[in-house]
Amino acid sequence: MKEQSQKESIAERTRTYIDAHPSIKDCISKDLINYSSLARQIMKDLGIKNEEAVMIACRRYAVKIAKSDHERDILKILANSSLEVRTKICIVTAKNDWTVLHRLESVFQRLINEKAIMQVIQGARAITVIADEKLKNDVVNAVGRDNILKVRVDLVEITVKSPERIVETSGVFAYLASNLAENNVNVVETASCYTDTIFIVNEADMIYAYSILTKLIESAEAVETMEEQ
Repeated sequence: MKEQSQKESIAERTRTYIDAHPSIKDCISKDLINYSSLARQIMKDLGIKNEEAVMIACRRYAVKIAKSDHERDILKILANSSLEVRTKICIVTAKNDWTVLHRLESVFQRLINEKAIMQVIQGARAITVIADEKLKNDVVNAVGRDNILKVRVDLVEITVKSPERIVETSGVFAYLASNLAENNVNVVETASCYTDTIFIVNEADMIYAYSILTKLIESAEAVETMEEQ
């Protein structure tokens, strides 16, 4: 029983390790992994000595991963997505206090009448307001300078607009964000609203970030076209 429990523990730790490394998981799903090398790396990183147990765990998890081509689902979403860019964006970060939300009510009312856009994200310690730069003073004055933690300007909002089924497809946000991170694009803020996935970047990174996301969509379109032929 003890030996079986130990093997189960190794299997669980192995699966957790693979899940924490998307690049490895992706290669496993495409059958591009040398399992001996992977097992030795997992043993080294996790301090496990039973190579056979790690190898078995890797192969069993590979079978499970192969049954669902998750990346294909993500690519289908991106193949039918488009990009929208808004420049001159600012971010106002304020204390998380009910009075701040109450004070923002007047700004919201005016924005609704003017059909302008402003996003508010409430976290555990702060409230983040993403808006057009021309609204910066309005937001700061409404919130009160004593409640302001930080104000950032010269930002750009890049929105990936996807079909409705993105709501039921996990991993799209992670796929986009990881590609931006791998290319050293600093994402200042992110948000997700129904079918919109929003990335806020510095103005200096706008063209590079846009080109990366464009290439991802174009690649997804190419894959879908090949599958239809």
